[in-house]
Amino acid sequence: MQNTLHDLIVFSRGWSLHLTTEDALAFFTHTTNGTPEVSGLSSLSDIKHISEPVKGLSGLDRTPIVTLKSSISGSESDYPTEQTPFTLEEHPVDEVRSIKVGIIGAGIAGITAGVLLPAKLPGLDLRIYDKNSDVGGTWFENTYPGVRCDIPAHVYQSGFAPNTQWTEEFAQGAEIRDYWQGVARKHNVYQYLRPQQQVQRAEWLADEGKWKIAIEHVDGSNKVYEEKLDVFINAIGHFNAWKLPDYPGINDYKGTLFHSSNWNHNLNLQGKRIALIGNGASGLQVLPSIQPIASHVDHYARNPTWIAESFSSGNVGVRRLEPNLFSESQLESFKDPQAYLEYRKGVEKGYFQRFGAIFKDSPENRTLHGKWTDLMLQRVSDKPELGDKILPDFPPNCRRPTPGPGYLEALTKDNVSYIRTRIQRFTEKGIVTEDGVEREADIIICSTGANVDHAPPFSIIANGIDLKSAWKKDGVFGFPYSYLGFATPGFPNLLWLGGPYSSGHSGTVPNSLENQVTYIAKVLRKIRTQGIKAIAPSKQAADDFVEYCDQFYPRTVWSANCSSWYNGGRPGARIHGLFPGSASHANYIRRDPRWEDWEYTYINPSGNRFAYFGNGWTLKELTPDAYLTPHLRLPEEIDLKSYMEGWSDV
Repeated sequence: MQNTLHDLIVFSRGWSLHLTTEDALAFFTHTTNGTPEVSGLSSLSDIKHISEPVKGLSGLDRTPIVTLKSSISGSESDYPTEQTPFTLEEHPVDEVRSIKVGIIGAGIAGITAGVLLPAKLPGLDLRIYDKNSDVGGTWFENTYPGVRCDIPAHVYQSGFAPNTQWTEEFAQGAEIRDYWQGVARKHNVYQYLRPQQQVQRAEWLADEGKWKIAIEHVDGSNKVYEEKLDVFINAIGHFNAWKLPDYPGINDYKGTLFHSSNWNHNLNLQGKRIALIGNGASGLQVLPSIQPIASHVDHYARNPTWIAESFSSGNVGVRRLEPNLFSESQLESFKDPQAYLEYRKGVEKGYFQRFGAIFKDSPENRTLHGKWTDLMLQRVSDKPELGDKILPDFPPNCRRPTPGPGYLEALTKDNVSYIRTRIQRFTEKGIVTEDGVEREADIIICSTGANVDHAPPFSIIANGIDLKSAWKKDGVFGFPYSYLGFATPGFPNLLWLGGPYSSGHSGTVPNSLENQVTYIAKVLRKIRTQGIKAIAPSKQAADDFVEYCDQFYPRTVWSANCSSWYNGGRPGARIHGLFPGSASHANYIRRDPRWEDWEYTYINPSGNRFAYFGNGWTLKELTPDAYLTPHLRLPEEIDLKSYMEGWSDV
């Protein structure tokens, strides 16, 4: 800063600056709430104006301006005013602004949002982009033999669309896909769907307060177009981007190679020598499906994994591990709404009671260790020498367990080789492990999972930062930097559904998503009813959340030495895959958004936060015969617990 008579004193909260004039020395600081304090002057009369600190969206504070009076030097016209003069907006306070919202992903998360957001925000201008030709997400894409849900179907359904006619306790993929497509049809989600359209790039336009999205048609035309959105919601999920391993020589292999998430249904596996790489959820399901028809299966499993008894063992209704059809009498009993509701509550209750098993050395975790060890050894009793090879050296729940029906039994068959030695390279004929042994294969199936670092597969750019690279381990942030799993400082009007930190260990996926969508609906409601141009969490709020997470996770088995999508596939790395608390804990926190954690830019040029008050009227007052007394009800209809709390109660 130059030491002249015409200086403007500019500083950020927390800074201390001096200004020397011919007749005054001023020392400026901020209080903890951001209010400017001035000392070192004989009188405040020397200062014309100190602007209110303006909240910024980059995670940094924008600078307030201190303007000296013309009596010290210069004239009033020499100094800028703080903001455009405010004038009243001529509209009722509840006149809703139209906003255009785009969701990427039409899996369970996108479908849930497509049902709830229009219901909670009537008139919402919504579109849902998906690269596939239909909704369903992972259940549309994954069609490999044996694909099924590893939790009971009756808790893997929407709370608002119960299905009494599931054929199996652990439903197969096609039945799950059909169910969620049925939900989408029933609730008219297809009217918002933009199928076979893949987002390639997103860029924040700060002046306009909009996201510019580049979208490619993947129907063969490869046409690319751009669209501007007020709010951009990422709902692509954890396992959207499957990937082949990057072993040396993989391109030299002359046989048939494919990923289990991109299954080749035209291929005949009968009598073939097959190499199956990976023992995650898909690998555990593929092996027992191909073992009976292959001449031999070499199963490469770099690390052992826990095979769970059942995620809801001991709870009402879940009878055994193996795939099990419901009987006609059971399906008939589900037609009684109250009986079916009690059944669902009994099964789902167990999922909300699982939280204790994630803590290190907890009684619940020790119990699981003993129970699962006994179960696994029992299931390979036909080949007891497998016992030492299949038991993990990390505690249960360090990575996501799965029941894996038939998997351990398949390992004991004579035509299966269980190989723990690491793969060194591929050859034209097969695979060489680090011990130098080459094993030939007609077909190699890679059940090697997906990209689990949570970084978006396309560029999302704001304020000079691209989340695609920033969330990578060597990026600007180095991990998925997030506030409550919903948003990131410096990325206004960008929200995440089913992203990092979003799901707890306990509870159910549909319930978690429904709570997340409800939170997002509150954010969207605030944007379109309060004249907000841009909204993003503050850097301090996100930092505090991450600090809490970093203190919480070491208590859990998630931080043990295993590779999982919880830690981005890097043992010992920062945990970011799960919410730092139980499902009930997460739902409690999401109930009431902490609006003080967010920073705002307003549409009104003056920046006045109350501009949306309008002209003092409400729409219903201007409508003849409007319903002005929704708060008045019969006394027996009033629940004091929720009295006057509903959005439509005013």
